[in-house]
Amino acid sequence: MATMRAMRRPLPLVFALAWLGLGTAHADSKYRPAPAAIDEVLRAPASPTIRLSPDGRYALFMRAQLYPPIADLAAPMLRGAGVRINPDSNGLHSWPHYRGGIAIKQLPDGKDAAIRMPADLAFTDPVWNADATAFAFLAIGKTAINLWLVDVKTAQARTVPGVAINPVLEAGIVAGNSLNRSPGQSVQWMPDGRSLLVKAVPVGRRPAPADGPPGGPIVEDSTGTTRASSTYEARDLLRTPHDADLFEYYATSQLAVVDARTLGVRRFGPAGVLGEARIAPGGKYVLVSRIKRPYSFSRPWGRFAHDVEVWSLDGSVVENVARLALADQVPIDGEPTGPRDVAFVPTLPATLFWVEALDEGDWAVKAAHRDRLVLKEVGKPMAAWFDLEQRFRSIDWIDDGATALVTEWQRDRRWLRTFVTKISERSGGLRKLWDRSEHDIYGAPGAPQRHLLPSNRVAVQSDGTSIWLTGDGSSPAGDRPFLDRLDLATLRTERLFRAERDSFERVDHVYAAGKRSFLTIKESPNDPPNLALRTLGAPVAAPAAGEASVASDVKMLTAFPDPTPQIRGMAKQVVTTRRADGTQVSFTLYLPPGYRAGTRLPTVFWAYPREFSDPATAGQVAARPSAFTQPRGATPALYALAGYAVLEVSMPVVGPPETVYDSFVEQIVSNAKAAIDKAVELGVTDPERVGVSGHSHGALMTANLLAYSNLFRAGVARSGAYNHTLRPFGFQTEHRTFYKARDTYLKLSPLINAEKIDEPLLLIHGQLDVNPGTVPLQSEKLFEAIRGLGGTARLVMLPFESHGYEAFESIETVMAESVEWFDRYVKNAPPRKAVTAR
Repeated sequence: MATMRAMRRPLPLVFALAWLGLGTAHADSKYRPAPAAIDEVLRAPASPTIRLSPDGRYALFMRAQLYPPIADLAAPMLRGAGVRINPDSNGLHSWPHYRGGIAIKQLPDGKDAAIRMPADLAFTDPVWNADATAFAFLAIGKTAINLWLVDVKTAQARTVPGVAINPVLEAGIVAGNSLNRSPGQSVQWMPDGRSLLVKAVPVGRRPAPADGPPGGPIVEDSTGTTRASSTYEARDLLRTPHDADLFEYYATSQLAVVDARTLGVRRFGPAGVLGEARIAPGGKYVLVSRIKRPYSFSRPWGRFAHDVEVWSLDGSVVENVARLALADQVPIDGEPTGPRDVAFVPTLPATLFWVEALDEGDWAVKAAHRDRLVLKEVGKPMAAWFDLEQRFRSIDWIDDGATALVTEWQRDRRWLRTFVTKISERSGGLRKLWDRSEHDIYGAPGAPQRHLLPSNRVAVQSDGTSIWLTGDGSSPAGDRPFLDRLDLATLRTERLFRAERDSFERVDHVYAAGKRSFLTIKESPNDPPNLALRTLGAPVAAPAAGEASVASDVKMLTAFPDPTPQIRGMAKQVVTTRRADGTQVSFTLYLPPGYRAGTRLPTVFWAYPREFSDPATAGQVAARPSAFTQPRGATPALYALAGYAVLEVSMPVVGPPETVYDSFVEQIVSNAKAAIDKAVELGVTDPERVGVSGHSHGALMTANLLAYSNLFRAGVARSGAYNHTLRPFGFQTEHRTFYKARDTYLKLSPLINAEKIDEPLLLIHGQLDVNPGTVPLQSEKLFEAIRGLGGTARLVMLPFESHGYEAFESIETVMAESVEWFDRYVKNAPPRKAVTAR
């Protein structure tokens, strides 16, 4: 398979099967339309995406292109060092985007106005300046990624001439199936709010390096390797020296400052492979990470050797923060040694923060403290801030400039502790705020609300000693989002708002102190998401536990119509039950429009297993019965439109983290039986006509349920891993290697137990799956095994698709294939033959 070379077109399926030696029975090289009712939903427009200005005075409305045509995915692609690049545009391949323009509304009661821009422009999320006078976005062109600026007062969009943006090394963006539409580090407002720092394609660069005959073999040597290393992030790697040359060519950028008024561009500093480029809050410095050769053929660019430097705005190096070697021996679930997470403190002019491991980044090393937090003002010596007993997870800087919230994580217990600390304090001064299981969603305290500072840096919004927290508000009845006010002096919390039981309403923006109002996105089973204004009122006398302490009024600010009214008759409810050992299992039940009570339906069981160390948290309900239902992609709810009851099931696997996978099979079977039995008890499921399906880890579950139970008549497994010997250094939360847990790895490998799969299995996989554990070979070999054993299977390989499926043609085909498979082997299944109990 090509890597950084121009991507060859995948073989059409009919030829691919023959090439694999798998035969061509039932092969079909054409894309297929989904059943009419499903096709109608997939073709419906998306509800508008709402983006608010930093001060909440404006709202932008945009429509995401949900499913690009397959031609977009078939655009040229180079793969290497963990990125997928479109060489024509020097941008990310298949970057999610919006089309159809932008509408702007002044809140609360202004009319919508269209931003003047080309209607067919493909563009990224907007990036506002702090005073909400302008925003920027990137336009994804065929030959370049261009910077556009919008003046809010005039509603006019202008492209910046003379500069092409280079987003190739965007932090947080995974090529293929990412939902991140933000320009990230490649475009950021300077503290003055009138200019932008950008990563630009160098001017006048030569053509891309041409390939030639190899200069010799590709050699890798493990001399000096002393321990098992994490390999999960090893995806789309460089393979040849030419790959390395191409990566350097397309990843090379130069920093530039763009004047938002004059559109002038001033380039500074040497061009290079710049992974990080962040402006200091004071505006005098830039934090730069320069990636260095030699590049690794076994790790992505984030693990390459690099120098972390502070530059002035003329491009000169003010100081070297760190020189970091290739991180190719990071322990499983561990961290690299040396400074990591280096960043400017957003509330101080020029102070750096970073973390350093005190235990070699290795959980197997016993240590009183695992991480050290460091502060360093530019031009002054570094100073240890304080040490954490467990691994650093995150830090939230409060906008008062003096306070921060620091969270640490304990791997084996899956435990989080959050502390309040003062930036000025050293070696202590930590006050424990939260101490909780990361799996306890009922007790989740919420996330601090952030906002944009005048310096265009982000920090937690405060009002005196208080901050605001927002969260999903998970409960046994489903999610009910909330807004709390937390006093950091007393550590007491007051609930200001909780969504009503019959709607799903999440807080999107809290206005400045004193206004007692906030913006929400409100939806219900019958109403699509719309923007609303909540205003707090009088205190509530004796509020019930968990409910708001003050009343509030709501005013709807938008009235977007229902894009899919044909599915409003689809019933949805949360159901709970218990499996044999008493652990609670829950599922969201979808029923077809027009369903008649008491009718037993063929049923699709869909799940994704999750590991828990505590049975109490394993049974907690994570569902949104009061949210608007608008299926996206090849989602399981669509099966209801084909006449199926759908069980979207929680799939808890409970046990000590070190050994939880030893009982994986037994627990997923127990979960499945409990959910099916409950659906039969409700009178909606015909127990003789149940199919099972899942994606990724859910696909592994699907194959194992067919191998180790007789609960199902057929299965559909998408993009799974079926042979754990191909990922011997851990998977999911299993951090034992194959060599330490051989029996477990083999038991959980459907390929090795393929003789047990005696129900029909449809395997679907993207031909360019980026996930290192779910390479396409996983599905190809399981199909070959089932076929060779005389079983019933079908393999559908989707051209140009990665781990999830993006193109409209692909999603339609997935639903067409899946519904036809379940119709044949589940809905119209003949009576079971007598079987021997497993």
